[in-house]
Amino acid sequence: MAKTKSPLIYFSITIIVIALLTLSGPQEKSLGSNVRIVYLHGAWVLAAETAFIAAALAGLLGLFLRKDIFHTWSAALGRTGIAFWLTYLPLSLIAMQANWNGLFLAEPRFRLAIIFAVTGVLLQLGLWILNTSWLTSLANILYIITLRATFATAQNVMHPPPSPIFNSGLWNVIIFFITLNFLAWIAGYFLTRWFLRFSES
Repeated sequence: MAKTKSPLIYFSITIIVIALLTLSGPQEKSLGSNVRIVYLHGAWVLAAETAFIAAALAGLLGLFLRKDIFHTWSAALGRTGIAFWLTYLPLSLIAMQANWNGLFLAEPRFRLAIIFAVTGVLLQLGLWILNTSWLTSLANILYIITLRATFATAQNVMHPPPSPIFNSGLWNVIIFFITLNFLAWIAGYFLTRWFLRFSES
């Protein structure tokens, strides 16, 4: 029987599709084509948070049902979340430079994003070394709760609420952004499958 292809192959293909779609995204009146990187960075951070939430939910099921399969999924999803979170940071820098001609590194939400990136990497490394399933699930639950609680009270400077995309009334932009999110979730699924395969080996 032929060996199943690595999920990283499908992950890479999905990333290429996302890149090509982003390059053909709708432009905006004031930001022009530079708004495309804003769309991508928005979808990327939402994919990271979705993975973190899924990791917490899987961990919660693992703790209540005492099933190792949920702990395993929690670990893999947590690693996927931090991978997306780390790669979202350079996208933010590119978006700043392209649209505002400079890097506003003191921006409150970007500063918090860096803090949670460093914390998240150290946390995932520590959990991988300890290799204790219930602890991994519990840590993933506490991580997303802390992240969301912190960002809920953070000052908005370059991230004005509510969502400028979903409140724009431009359906081509909204549908494009939803499509980007959907593809980012698919990429996250393949990356999670790879982490699962990695942990099994």
